[in-house]
Amino acid sequence: MPGAWNFCALYCSLIVTAQYTAHFAQIVRRPLRVRKTMSQPTCKPNTRVSLRLSKAELMLVFITMLWGGTFLLVHNVMTVSGPMFFVGLRFAAAALFVGAISARALSGLTFTELKAGVLIGVSIMLGYGLQTMGLQTISSSQSAFITALYVPFVPLLQWLVLGRRPGLMPSLGICLAFLGLMLLAGPEGGSLHFSEGEMVTLVSAIAIAGEIILISRYAGQVDVRRVTVVQLATASLLSFLMIVPTQERLPDFSWLLVMSALGLGAMSAVIQLAMNWAQKSVSPTRATLIYAGEPVWAGIVGRIAGERLPGVALIGGLLIVIAVVVSELKVRRPRESASTREAQDEAEHQTGL
Repeated sequence: MPGAWNFCALYCSLIVTAQYTAHFAQIVRRPLRVRKTMSQPTCKPNTRVSLRLSKAELMLVFITMLWGGTFLLVHNVMTVSGPMFFVGLRFAAAALFVGAISARALSGLTFTELKAGVLIGVSIMLGYGLQTMGLQTISSSQSAFITALYVPFVPLLQWLVLGRRPGLMPSLGICLAFLGLMLLAGPEGGSLHFSEGEMVTLVSAIAIAGEIILISRYAGQVDVRRVTVVQLATASLLSFLMIVPTQERLPDFSWLLVMSALGLGAMSAVIQLAMNWAQKSVSPTRATLIYAGEPVWAGIVGRIAGERLPGVALIGGLLIVIAVVVSELKVRRPRESASTREAQDEAEHQTGL
């Protein structure tokens, strides 16, 4: 997997170099503050490293667990339905669930919410649809590796699109998470030949990263319920339309199909609502690190169901968990007031830490 390792090493070195360069530039721009501090009586308060997850981040952890648990269900239902039809049915059920509980709020739909919902829905569909198309010509391990590229794509797009520079610790977490995902994909996943299937899957990874960025871009401007209904309905409609170019055969009636669509539709409704709500206060980079734990939870569920993962995959899963912990580490002074900590947290979110 030399190409994959080289990519990871190059990415990590560029991010870390950029972080230290930016940090040095901040020190150069603040010489007077440094001198003033040095002229005052020296007091060296002890600092401590703390790990603190906000309610929104805990919610993202929960839906990532839920998300990882859906893979086994999807694997079973693929025996009675094609992927595009089931994805369309699943998102249609999810849209109906969210629409039913927020019917009174739908009348206030704005143009911004419609635009945001359509854009996010298109990115959801591209992520699911193109990945499925790629799987027709490439192996699942290759697909898993290429799809994992959304992890380093998110902080780059966050920097370019939203203008938020990812912090040093989250950047290191991104590198660890990507390394863990490569190990989960296995040695076969890193062999790239730039075939049509691989390029289609690469575009799906960009679409997944785009979904996370778009959710953060519009999170503070839209009603969570209305935008969720629009994005789920858009993803469902596009999924059904994808049946034509993929020449997928329509499935026969099956109670397994119906019950799975309803159950996974309810899960998708909860997942998308939670993402739209939580990413109002969680930066795209931090959200991505939490989402990277999805295959870890999928592996746990699979293990309970009797599946076994190789040792290198277990190491990859451990690296993903460590990545989330590393990204959340913060240096605090024990005498900091609550208002100071809140102001620092707000500044971190604005800069994308």
